[in-house]
Amino acid sequence: MSLILCRFHSVAYLQQVWWLEVAGEVDFCFPPGTYSLYFCLHLGRASKRLGRRICSLEHVHGWDVKPVKFQLRTSDGQHAVSECHLYEPGCWNRYHVGDFVVSKSDVPTKVKFSMTQIDCTHTKGGLCVDSVLIYPKGFRQDKVIRSHV
Repeated sequence: MSLILCRFHSVAYLQQVWWLEVAGEVDFCFPPGTYSLYFCLHLGRASKRLGRRICSLEHVHGWDVKPVKFQLRTSDGQHAVSECHLYEPGCWNRYHVGDFVVSKSDVPTKVKFSMTQIDCTHTKGGLCVDSVLIYPKGFRQDKVIRSHV
């Protein structure tokens, strides 16, 4: 089974923003099968103090006003869109973007993914963006936030 982790160079912490767009892509020869793509996010600033994990929630706001939109698109035309509000401050959560199918392992599949919240009627803040995960569908189901369209 393949597990792909698209880790950003560092965990991005957004203290306060009006407009959020996170996007990336991966080009990979996946084994044939169905895959699920997730964003790994955390509400609150995660850190360590005296060897203990702590979380500051002082900047967490605005994610309950309008949903975040997640998208994926593959080089062979597959497309998935989902939306959900971000919640559970203080926990790392995987937000399900969508699924895609790979039929040929000898041809690289390009997967473009994005996360946006571009409603400028309110600010939002206190978000850590860590990584994007691609799992074989059904590989791991614990702590996954199911999004909706």
